[in-house]
Amino acid sequence: MIEVRRLGHATLTTPDLDRQVAYYTEIVGLTLLEHDTTRAFLASKQGFEAVALEPGAPNALSRLAFQVAPGSDLAELARELARRGVKSERRSGISPGIAEAIVFRDPKDTLIEIFSEYVFAREDPVQAGIMPLKLGHVAYRVNDVQQLVKFYTDVLGFRVSDWHGDTFAFLRCGPDHHTVNFVFDEVPQLHHIAFEVKDWAEIQRACEWLAKNNIHLVWGPGRHIIGHNVAIYHRNADKVRVEFFCEMDLMKDEALGYFDPRPWHQDRPQRPKVWGPDTLRNYWGFGSERIIRGYQTVE
Repeated sequence: MIEVRRLGHATLTTPDLDRQVAYYTEIVGLTLLEHDTTRAFLASKQGFEAVALEPGAPNALSRLAFQVAPGSDLAELARELARRGVKSERRSGISPGIAEAIVFRDPKDTLIEIFSEYVFAREDPVQAGIMPLKLGHVAYRVNDVQQLVKFYTDVLGFRVSDWHGDTFAFLRCGPDHHTVNFVFDEVPQLHHIAFEVKDWAEIQRACEWLAKNNIHLVWGPGRHIIGHNVAIYHRNADKVRVEFFCEMDLMKDEALGYFDPRPWHQDRPQRPKVWGPDTLRNYWGFGSERIIRGYQTVE
């Protein structure tokens, strides 16, 4: 089994590369690492690559990159994939910070790039935009949640953090409550990408910055119950739903098996579980409709 350690970057397609580069640098506050007519790469100020852009349809995810332990033998990982019936290939120059990776498709036909060695982007002292810490998670609508969960756990080493019923799964590959999540929908498509910011004050600052740039929230601020992150959502010009969040549940010790205790938890301790149909989406009130209805219909 491949043991993914963290989310690297997400590759999105766009009909207007320059417009999206401007959005991710000026509004989101990422650093532009590379930009030509065929692709662009952007990183957090901390040096984590976060988003890659390439020409194509709007609001579409084409690739996800994940890091395994440094020093891992990519050839051996490719052989492990082959033993599981997954065809992969070796590619070079995946991004400015990733020289080598193995690439294959997951069951929803997204290209997965697995890399072991990463070179951090150089420090960028420019203060601009919201400036998130990292790309935190990617959410996707799928028509077979069970199939995706099985692949990500059995092949990529993810752990299930929580279920809402049997149609909405949250999976982690590190201490964060979720790195990917999958919710049932008859039409598979990207649901949202999410950036972590430092704290609640940064959420407030993000709200003000988005408003100043005439970008209105589609949901939030609010505190989710599953994962307990404080979050806001908006859509960019490509209709990509973008979340900024902080205070997500953390499982700091896998052997202990519970999330780091927080004052807002309903359970003592808070362990992975199946949440029931009465679970609210927003612990604070507004938008507190049932989670599946709220998660799928928010615009």
